[in-house]
Parts: sequence; C-alpha cells; structure tokens
Amino acid sequence: MRRPPQPNPPSPPPPPFDAPAARRLRTALGMAPEHVAHDLRASYGLPYVSPALVIAWERGITSPDHCELTALACALWCAPDDLIGRPRTLRQHRLSRGFAAEDVARAVGLELLVYLAMEEHDEWRGTDRQSSALADLLELTLPDLIAVTGREPKLAELLRHAVTSRWQAYVRPVGKIVPLGRRLLEDTLHTLHRQYQRQTVAALSRGGGGSEAGESGQDFLDRVIDHFWTTVQNSTG
Repeated sequence: MRRPPQPNPPSPPPPPFDAPAARRLRTALGMAPEHVAHDLRASYGLPYVSPALVIAWERGITSPDHCELTALACALWCAPDDLIGRPRTLRQHRLSRGFAAEDVARAVGLELLVYLAMEEHDEWRGTDRQSSALADLLELTLPDLIAVTGREPKLAELLRHAVTSRWQAYVRPVGKIVPLGRRLLEDTLHTLHRQYQRQTVAALSRGGGGSEAGESGQDFLDRVIDHFWTTVQNSTG
C-alpha cells in the first residue's frame, strides 16, 4: 500500500534582519542597490531580486529569508551573522526563548487563537497586566517591550522629527510612548539632535557634497531607535 504523500515541514521563520547594517555594508563597499541586485541575480541564483527589493530590505519594509540572507552576505563580503539583528517582533522573541505559542498564551491569560492573531499581525493588544506578564516571561527589556507592543514605528517617527527640527517639541509625545523621566528625555533628544547635525555637517566638510551628507543623515535616521536607546543607557549608567 502506497503511503499518502507527507506534507512538507513548514520552513523556519527568517532570523531578525539588521536592515541598517545591510545599508552600511553596501555603502562602505561603494555599491548601489542595483549592483547588489545584479550580483544576487547573476552569481547567487536569485533571478527575481531587483534594486527595489534590496532597498525594501534596507528600509525594513520586508526581510530576506534564509537563502536570501546567505546570498546577500556573500554579495556584501560579510558573514550572515553580521546581518542578523536582535529579535524585534513578538514571534521572534518567543522563538528565541524556546516557548511554544500555547505557553505564552497561557502565561499571559489569552486564548490561543487570540494570541496567535496578535503574533501573526504583529499587533499586541494585551492589557497592562498582560503586557507585564509577557515582559516577565520573555525577559523583555524596555526597548523590547516598546517594539513588541507595536509602539516602535511611532517612536521612530517622532525621533526623526526631533533630530531634524526642534527637539523640544517632541519631549512630551515621546514621553507618552516611553515611560522615562522628562529630564532624561530632554537630555537624550538634545544629544541626538546634536549628533545628527554634527554628522551631516561633517559629511559636508569632507567635500562629499549634498549626496554624502544625505547618505550620512539617512543612515543616522535609519538607526535612530538604536541611537535613542544607546543614549538613554549611557545617561543612566
């Protein structure tokens, strides 16, 4: 008796992708997105890769799968680990801790299907008590909790405005997302504003013109969340 065909096992989820690192590595090599896309098509058997897809990876709009990540690392002359970032989504944190979805749902007091829907759509809608239980179970830091509860995109938007305009106007809006003291937020935003201005001015002073200043400034804006948390950590010791 012939056995019925077995379903293929589900492919593992892609690792967390460090989009700003990919962009930094590409620019350091003097490559444009079209050069990377051409290498991935011609040398690594990925005929569908376009410059637009490379840009989407670098902007965090989408992430490469395992095969694409390995090929991209080869094209950028780096190790795959250089393109892997810290877990950012709820699912990535759960998998990194080795928990089944059922374990997390039970621990935070949610129906499994409700929890899975939140994880699938990356939209955490738990109560404050459930958020606290989630943070305890998955050992989430404050930056992690901001990310998995869906507040990171809004925070990044506010920080980009703060460093490119009057930072003082964004202390209160940022404080509504991040539960930190006002003085600490003021010092942090002021520091980020100075860092951004110095970085773009330095690029201009090197004679690179507006294009180099634009690249340097965009790199800072792409990593503004990381800059924010690093500055907070340095200020709090």
